[in-house]
Amino acid sequence: MRQLLSNDILALRALEPTDLDTLYRWENDTALWAVSDTIAPYSRKALWDYLENYTGDIYTQRQLRLMITLEADGTPVGTIDFFNFDPLNNRSELGLFVASEYRGLGYGRQALELLTAFARDHIGLRQLYVFISLDNELCLKMFEDYGYRRVGVLQSWVKRGTTYRDTALLQMIL
Repeated sequence: MRQLLSNDILALRALEPTDLDTLYRWENDTALWAVSDTIAPYSRKALWDYLENYTGDIYTQRQLRLMITLEADGTPVGTIDFFNFDPLNNRSELGLFVASEYRGLGYGRQALELLTAFARDHIGLRQLYVFISLDNELCLKMFEDYGYRRVGVLQSWVKRGTTYRDTALLQMIL
């Protein structure tokens, strides 16, 4: 029997305390800070507190963060989450991260498919949206190929060093 948040290749699962070291490595990779709006490192204690207090209740925390793992052996390959969840308007922002060693294998798209079906069929979301810097062409292409529509460009939206970058707003009506 197929699980709700899995396919033959990937599974999306709740965060576990055993994810601490993986999250610590990913969250503190300064190369990723440009796409995550992170400006300072996370301590193990801060991440432990997050894991310890995280309930996965999207209605209470306005977020649902899941680990993307390989179905065969449970290896974590990334995270995917709803955040800025708005239950009144049935919408949420979506975040997706795939670790560099697993990029280009279709895992991002598969995770997006699993989470989109969950959003529509089990949470009852009407729309999902993402903000993607225009210089992140591969990410833009993946979301647009999946059916997200570019509905606007925010000028000088994201600061990177001493310059500002334009950011696309993409939306999917479910």
